Order: sequence, then structure tokens, then C-alpha cells
Amino acid sequence: MAKQVRVMRMSVEQPLWRALTGYRVLTMLYAVGLFATEYERFDRPGIAIAYYVVLCVWTLATLPRVQNAAACTKRFLAVDLAIAITGIVLTPLVVDDHHIQSGGPTLPSIWTAGSVLAYAIKGGWRWAAFASTPVAAANLIERGHPARDTVHNVILVWVASIAIGYVVEVARASERTLARALEIEAATRERERLARDIHDSVLQVLAMVQRRGTVLGGEAAELGRMAGEQEVALRTLVSGGLTPVASRISEDAAEGALVTAVETPDEEADDGPVDLRALLAPHASAKVSLADPGAPVILPPAAARELAAAVGAALDNVRKHAGEHARAWILVEDEPDEVVVSVRDDGPGIPEGRLVQAEGEGRLGVALSIRGRLRDIGGSAELISTPGQGTEVELKVPKVSRGKAGRR
Repeated sequence: MAKQVRVMRMSVEQPLWRALTGYRVLTMLYAVGLFATEYERFDRPGIAIAYYVVLCVWTLATLPRVQNAAACTKRFLAVDLAIAITGIVLTPLVVDDHHIQSGGPTLPSIWTAGSVLAYAIKGGWRWAAFASTPVAAANLIERGHPARDTVHNVILVWVASIAIGYVVEVARASERTLARALEIEAATRERERLARDIHDSVLQVLAMVQRRGTVLGGEAAELGRMAGEQEVALRTLVSGGLTPVASRISEDAAEGALVTAVETPDEEADDGPVDLRALLAPHASAKVSLADPGAPVILPPAAARELAAAVGAALDNVRKHAGEHARAWILVEDEPDEVVVSVRDDGPGIPEGRLVQAEGEGRLGVALSIRGRLRDIGGSAELISTPGQGTEVELKVPKVSRGKAGRR
């Protein structure tokens, strides 16, 4: 079946740009409003009006420039900061002395902080510190002396902008780390899915060819030997390490990291719930007894298929390890919140520590074909075995799947 490639964009930075856009517009209106309410205190209102015209035109015309990091160029930041500093320096020329001595706002007022914040979001805390310094100097020049309220405001803008710049840098690093982790998780799940399929088909066929070839002898023995070598090589491949996956960052840094997830769509993804009994019925035979409720056992399609495949893997282990004459019993229990399927056999059981040893040798039947399938759909698998008394595998699946299959 064709694979579905889905690209996810992760960005904690984009909301900051949107917030900055709104901040610039609101603070522009606030600065103009302050001027309108204190018009009589301006000695040269004409200069102030000219400045506010420039400020409004610049703010509205450059809104696209503060939509993302790519559009917010260094040249734009320099001009934007220059407009803010110019407004601060012009303030003593257009207001009376009382306005300055009483700590009245500068012409751009708090709009200036938007210029500094743009530096912080664009380049981090170092850029924020660079932009805050000339703003601090301009405020001290405007006041004429380092008054307490002026120093307080300067330090506040400096510390706040540096803190925001630092947070942006940390967020970007975390974003890249999360993108890498998601890609590794996607690669791991894909490898485990392939390993389960290989174990359920190719590996078992190779093992059977090896056994039969050894029994027949002659040329068949050589064929069995070659099949055994390929089985070992294939087990090593599917149980080996991950192929490195390079994390990608979009050309526009504001769009964040790009995570490519490759999924194999389920054939019945759009179908309704299915009856688990219908999927387990083919396993019943003269040596396998199936006991299920009289009513349908309803599960989501993906969960039902994975559970049935896990039951099949458990029965394959019975035939392989308990012998051709071993009997098995399948019991299906439909609980209110979950479905429990037990697979029990009358074989010799599994010696203690054998499963751990098998996983170390690359034999991942229980680890992947059973536990891996159940984990992917939010379920669990428990194996109980007593030497000489057979083995029981208990599979539990929630009716509302919490795993990968349930999130499609």
C-alpha cells in the first residue's frame, strides 16, 4: 500500500510575531491618544504631528515585516529603532519643561519597546541587549539627568527584552530537539512495524527451510544452511540501530522545525468498528479451541487487526516451540472498558530468562510481534509461563484506543 507522507510544522516563535504585530498597532494608537489628550502641553505641536504621521504610516506599512523572522530584516530593524530613538530625542523640543520634569511620556511612548522586542525575537538576547542600549541612552538624554523613574524604565526595558530574547533562544533549541525526537520515534515505529511483518512471514519461512533442509540432507542441507545464514543476517538488520534521520529547519525560521512522518494508511481506516470474533475465527482448528462471548466484541478496525495479529503471533510461537501436537486455547473476554484475549497452550513452558536471551540474540517474536503491536494501540501483553505446565499470553486492549492506531 502506498505510504502517506505528512509534514508537520512546529513553531513556538510564530505566536510571538503575531503578538508583536498587535503590540505595535495598539501602542501606536496609545501614543497618538496621549498626544491628543495632552495637546495643550506641547509647545510645538506641529513637530509632534509630523512625527506621529511618520510613525503611523511606518507602523501600518511595515506590518508584513513583523509577520515572521525572514521578513524582519536587519535593515528594517535598524530603521525601526532609529524612528523610535528619534521620537525620544525630539520630545524635549516639542513639550514644556514641566512635562519632562514630571516624567511625562516621550513621543513614541511604549511603542519603543516594540522595536526592541523585534530585535529580541529575531536574534535572541544579544540582539536585545544591543537594541536596548541606544534606547537607554536616548531616554537619559531626553530627561537631561538620570532621574529615578527614568533609570527604572531603562532597566525594565533592558532586562525584559534580554529575558524575552533568551526565552526565544531556548524555545528554538527545544523546538529542534523535539523535532529530532519525533523523527526518531517515527523511525523507530516504522522499523518495529517492518520487523513485526518480517517476523510473521520471512523469518519463519527461512527458519522452516533451514530445519527441513537439515532433515533432508544433500543439496537441501546446503539450501537450509544458506537460509539459516540469511535468517541471522535479517534478524540482525531488523534488531539493529536506527538509520540517522536529519532534522530539518524550514527556510523561514519562524515556521520552526519540519518533521516528516511517514505513515501507512490502514485499508479500513474509514470503516466503522469491527467484530473481533470474525478476525479470530480463522485461528480455530482441531488443535486450537476458541471461546468467545455470544455477542459481538466491537473494537476500532486498527486495534482489532493488531490484536488478531498478536494472537496469530502467539499461536505461531506455540507451533514453533511447543511442538506440532500441542493444543492451544483462545479465550475472549469482553469487559466494560477493555477486551482481554488469553492464549494458553499445554506445551513444556518457557524456561526462566529465555525471553531475555532471545531478545539479545535478535529473536524478537514476543518483543515486537506481540508486545509491540499491543503497545502501538495502547494495550498491554503479559506472558505467564511455568516450565512443564504450558504458557499463557494475556492481551489487553482498551475499547477507546490510546495508542497510535487510535489517533488516526
